[in-house]
Order: sequence, then structure tokens, then C-alpha cells
Amino acid sequence: MLKDEAEIVVRSGDGGNGAVSFWREKYIPEGGPDGGDGGQGGDVLMEASQHLNTLLMFYRRHHWKAEHGIKGIGGNCTGKSGEDLVVHVPCGTIVRLKDTGEILADLTRHGQRFTVAAGGRGGRGNSRFKSSTNQTPMQSTPGSRGAELTLALELKLIADVGIIGFPNAGKSTLLSRLSHAKPKIAAYQFTTLEPQLGVIERDDRTLVLADIPGLIEGAAEGKGLGHQFLRHVERCPVLLHLVDGSDGTMAELKKRIQVLNRELKRYTPELAAKPQLVVLNKIDSRPDLDEVATKLAKSIKAEVMCISGVSGQGIPELANRLLQLVPPAGE
Repeated sequence: MLKDEAEIVVRSGDGGNGAVSFWREKYIPEGGPDGGDGGQGGDVLMEASQHLNTLLMFYRRHHWKAEHGIKGIGGNCTGKSGEDLVVHVPCGTIVRLKDTGEILADLTRHGQRFTVAAGGRGGRGNSRFKSSTNQTPMQSTPGSRGAELTLALELKLIADVGIIGFPNAGKSTLLSRLSHAKPKIAAYQFTTLEPQLGVIERDDRTLVLADIPGLIEGAAEGKGLGHQFLRHVERCPVLLHLVDGSDGTMAELKKRIQVLNRELKRYTPELAAKPQLVVLNKIDSRPDLDEVATKLAKSIKAEVMCISGVSGQGIPELANRLLQLVPPAGE
């Protein structure tokens, strides 16, 4: 089950108190202060992990606390510092302050870390206060308190190609054809209820595809499943618009594409401006679809390809074209 939003409370550790202690030794009547400093409180860090793909764990555990530092002791011994707490999240997680919405971190790479709450400083022992005029200081300082924050976590899947379209356009079937993914496929609306990922593998290249639940006109007002899943294609450099081409005139097909683009623009103009590849599905049931695609490409001034998710016609060509459109990692 994909959970892509969560709220948690994190608390870093308090610093340990400084100690008041005096050195005592036989035949040395006047010892000196030897109270040690307190240990540092543990930090709370967020770390991205490629082995996670959901925020579900944060529905089971809301509070995350690092260890407190230990009080100092005599002999100028500093107390043990509290252990840091590392909270693992999926790659693509955005960490915000709940109250203000300020983004603290956008963790996109495996192993990427960010300290969200620093531990408190350890207090100073009385040995720190010895001076020529104060040989027996009785004062020490307490450790400072750690920080407590309420964080909002939002997961945006990291994929190379986002597959969008109306319900029953054949997105899940296409994903299963292009990759080894096995999404649920059925002949009713909104079969896909959460994003599905698949991978194209060619030679030394891999391409991650994200299939999101179908969009309908009025999704911005909450119709159908709304806009909530569009966050998962925000990071994609290329969008694949899959359109059912089994019926409808060229003008009707154009209107379907325009409806999709309007919904994307209402979500964010940046998403609607991404490079797009229009793919007309179900060429096996319409012999003239290639001709329609040629006219449609001229009308919308975009690249249009034809495929059949059922028979597999045009699938290898589509996979190769996607590999050409998405730049290799690092470029």
C-alpha cells in the first residue's frame, strides 16, 4: 500500500548536565575542581533509502526521539553523548515544517542525509570555572534542551517517464508490456488506485516508468480520484499521454489531449510544460489510426505514436523512443 503523506514529531536529545566535583587525594589537602562536562544530546537525521517506497511506517510510529546526553562525573570525565537517531525515508521524500510549510530537505539520492533537529549541548562542569580568584567553584551549567519539531513528509516518486491518461486508456496494460510490472488490469474505471512503477531495461540503460490513476475532466475540483497522484510525475522529465484511439474523429482525439493538458496546467503550469509524447492506443482495432495520428501530430504540433497494448504492436519502437527522449543519468 502506497502512503505518500505523513506527519511525525521528532525530538533531539537533551545535553547532559555538567558535574560539580572536587579532586580528593591523601596527603594533598587542597584538591581542585574536577567536575566533567555533560554529553551532547543526539541529533535526529533523515536519510533517503532506495529500499523504501512508502511512508506507511510513519502511520504506525508518530514520535521519534534521539537519546539524551549523560551527566558529567568527577575526574574531568565527560558524560557519554546520546546516540543520533537516523530516520530512513524513501528517495523522493520532501521534509517540511508542518506549521510554516518551509521545506527543510528534499531527499532524492540514496544515502542523502539531513539533520532536522540538532541535539542539545552538554553543560559545563565546575572545572571550567576555576580561576585565580575562585579556586573552588561550586557552579556548573545544565545541558541545553533538544529541539522538538512537527514535520510533514511528502513522497514524490522518482521516475523517468510519467504515464497519464483517462481511465481505461490502457495505461496498466502498456506498463506491463514495456516492463516486467504486473499491475491490476480490468475493464472498469479507476482500476489503478495508486501509482505503479515499472522498469525498461535496454543494454546498460534503465528507465523507470510511473503509471498513475486516470485523470478525468474536473479532477481539479475533486472529480474521480482528483489531482492527488500528479505529485508522482512532477519529477519526470518526460510525460507520456496515452489516448484511446479506437474511436473518435481527429478533432475528438485532440480534445481529449487538451482536456488532459488543462488538468495538468491547473495542477501546476510547470507540469503541463514538460516534454510530452502522445501515444494513441488500440491500433489493432482501427486500421486508419496511423493516418489519424499523422494529422493529429500536425494539429497539436507534437510527436504522436501508435501502439496496441493488447497485441504489442509498436511497443518496441515506443520503448526505444522513450530511451531517446530521456537523457542518460548525469547528463
